[in-house]
Amino acid sequence: MKKRLLALAMLFISTLAFAQQEDESTNDEASETEEEKGPWTMGGNFSFLINQSTFNDDWLGGGVSNFSGNLLVSYDINYKKGKITWDNKFLGDYGVTRTKDQEFNRKTNDRLEVNSVLGYQMGDSKWSYSGMMNFRTQFAPGYIFDQDEDGNEIRTLQTEFMSPAFLQFGLGAQWRDSENLRVNISPATGRVILASSAFTTTAGYEDGDFFGLDAGKRARYEFGAAINAYGKFKIMKGITAENFLNLYANYLEDFGNIDIDYTLNLVMKVNELISTNFTFQAIYDDNAVRGFQIRQVLGVGVNFTL
Repeated sequence: MKKRLLALAMLFISTLAFAQQEDESTNDEASETEEEKGPWTMGGNFSFLINQSTFNDDWLGGGVSNFSGNLLVSYDINYKKGKITWDNKFLGDYGVTRTKDQEFNRKTNDRLEVNSVLGYQMGDSKWSYSGMMNFRTQFAPGYIFDQDEDGNEIRTLQTEFMSPAFLQFGLGAQWRDSENLRVNISPATGRVILASSAFTTTAGYEDGDFFGLDAGKRARYEFGAAINAYGKFKIMKGITAENFLNLYANYLEDFGNIDIDYTLNLVMKVNELISTNFTFQAIYDDNAVRGFQIRQVLGVGVNFTL
């Protein structure tokens, strides 16, 4: 029940974004014809966020000196000509923090994702026959941190680049109002979960312990249904919200158990170079952990339009 309520809440957020964007996207598209801008459009944003706190030895109020940095890249390559559309988005997000009393750096964010949807318009409607691809993994190793018997900090490898990696291919239909407003429904979707066998051959490993993979295996194959929604709109001048919603249900196992991945990126521009960025992400995937994975990032940084 909690999963369904969360899914409905996320859908409501995305629907609200869609509704507010519709009028703006219509006006924007009316100002420039397809022939004037050509079939290809490219662009995105690059942000570098930093946070830093420093305390000297005489500071009595408590606190530990620390520094953190986060890189965010969002880039679109889209094609539209006649009845054919091809929307591609690259997302990169990586951050680390360094605290004075800790031996190792800690990751604060790590995401690498590519989305692609090819569509062929149905008549004069906003619907298209579609084929979609989604790939996601991480850039760097992830660790669990602890202490040994002598109190020294130690770390244990938990994940790394391509372990895990998720690859989806699906056929279905897409509703597309603009490049900034679209929903893709794929009732026939294959998903592959990949990982190095080093993670599935450890002592005591049991089937399903690492993202659902069986012992000694490097891949898990699933077949199900997927919904992918994207909405980007301006809340007000200088404030832009970008919403991503991905839902997946496996026909072959626990079909009513829906995997959820929702991300909100909020960019509040101070000027052409400086912005405040807020990211919220919620993931539910019980092959990974039986609970919600939540991350939030807030920072002030340098923002570039690509």
